[in-house]
Amino acid sequence: MKEIRSQEDFDGRIKRILITKEEIAAAIEKAGKEIDKLYDGRPILLVSILKGAFVFMADLCRAVSVPCEIGFMCAKSYYEGTVSSGVVKITMDLDRDISGYHVVIVEDIIDTGRTLSDIARLLKARDPLSFHVVTLLDKPSRRLVEFEADIALFTIPDHFVIGYGLDCGEYFRNLPYIAEYNEKEGN
Repeated sequence: MKEIRSQEDFDGRIKRILITKEEIAAAIEKAGKEIDKLYDGRPILLVSILKGAFVFMADLCRAVSVPCEIGFMCAKSYYEGTVSSGVVKITMDLDRDISGYHVVIVEDIIDTGRTLSDIARLLKARDPLSFHVVTLLDKPSRRLVEFEADIALFTIPDHFVIGYGLDCGEYFRNLPYIAEYNEKEGN
């Protein structure tokens, strides 16, 4: 990816908006109600997978009414490019024992499934009371390992997407919507 040197460079890498901020807000409100119904007043631990899910986590935790704590993990598979490296590395683990928690993983996107599959295997081995995965985006056409979220807000085609926490080279996380990345401008 070429370095972004100006607002024009930044704007030129946004090919088109796929999901508006209003559509995201409505879907999060609905997901919050689903989580409330699923847990029926039982406290939960929402675990955000950093960095991409931090914006989604902030909005989702305000959309649930059940008591919740939050935690963070960091896993990388993309590094600097637009294609997954295929190697999932946990770079920051949870700071607590989760055996007494109803755990809900909050993820930005499920693409190949490798990252979430590895994280799910790791966390389930820690014996949580229950375990569910909520993802903002699901891209099943790219799946390399069998993995499905319990709640997926949007299913998208095979585009490299940015915005609402998702990045390319650490840029674009601040966009309030999901957009397709313009790879022709970015290479």
